[in-house]
Amino acid sequence: MHTVGTFAPESAAEASERYAEVGPAAQTVVREVAKSMEFDREEYDERVSSDVVETARDALFASLLEVRVGDREAFDDWREAYDGEVTVVGHDDVDRVVWHAGPEGEAVAATFQNEEDAAVATLRRQAFGRLYRELV
Repeated sequence: MHTVGTFAPESAAEASERYAEVGPAAQTVVREVAKSMEFDREEYDERVSSDVVETARDALFASLLEVRVGDREAFDDWREAYDGEVTVVGHDDVDRVVWHAGPEGEAVAATFQNEEDAAVATLRRQAFGRLYRELV
């Protein structure tokens, strides 16, 4: 088993704090991408809304969430010890699992066979939508 990512908020307040911290980075990313696409000032003002920056912030926050990656046995051991609700997506007969426990006694997990990077990315989107969207 191993872990990828850096954010594992232990409370709703910590999640909100981490979300706020990535705001300036999200704004910078959006501005630099728009610059590389050669947006002039008018086009930037027209196309880059607060929703665009918020989407970048959501994606950046999610991409930094800590995710555990392991085999079914490691996940089952963790799940037995976890005192909360776990939503699992995927097939029960798959060998590997990625999972993330949120700050409010809920966790999400996804099974996968070969594509670890894709599973981690999918799980992070699931975690953001299910565990963090309402908190931040």
